[in-house]
Amino acid sequence: MTIATERPARKGFTLRDAGREFWKHPSPWVIGAVLVAALTARVVIGNWQISDALVPVVMLALFPFFEWVIHVFVLHWRPKTVGRLTIDPVLAREHRRHHVDPRDIPTIFIPAKALLWAASLAVGTALLAFPQLGVGLTFLVILMMLGLGYEWTHYLIHSDYKPKTCLYRAIWRNHRQHHFKNEHYWFTVTSSGTADRVLGTYPDLATVTTSPTAKNLHGGGG
Repeated sequence: MTIATERPARKGFTLRDAGREFWKHPSPWVIGAVLVAALTARVVIGNWQISDALVPVVMLALFPFFEWVIHVFVLHWRPKTVGRLTIDPVLAREHRRHHVDPRDIPTIFIPAKALLWAASLAVGTALLAFPQLGVGLTFLVILMMLGLGYEWTHYLIHSDYKPKTCLYRAIWRNHRQHHFKNEHYWFTVTSSGTADRVLGTYPDLATVTTSPTAKNLHGGGG
């Protein structure tokens, strides 16, 4: 696998510049369209319940752990061969490309094929997995908001926008350590290592050696 050379950062890249570039890519539009449709349907249906207030709280608490699980077990999946079949999902393949060149903008976003089936799964879950349609739609609204927040945060971290606040600087540093220090730690993206701290992947930076495979996952073995 060829390791990309680092391109110089653009100076004076503002949050407005980042926003304009962000909306040039398909995944924010797909997630945004599902969000608008789900929110519209939820308002039309009405019949609000206590559970509509509980769903966001539970989802916000669990989302960092969801990020961690997906990042560890899906995005960092090591290709496996079973007979003549190689199991290597598109999300894992694209994530390896992302590690090769973390500043390559298209690889920052969820791949289109994966996004379409993930959106379909989310809609199916909202419609079929809840006893009340309204609560299912609330789940879908919050999930799309979290998904859009994930895409924006992940994009912003890898863009040329520099942190201006302590909170964002902590989130920015946490994810960049995963890419540029050691890919075996710091798996959360939208928070400053919340799930990492609980699940044991938030070590003292001074004790971690720089990984030779941070930009070449699995050492080129897949």
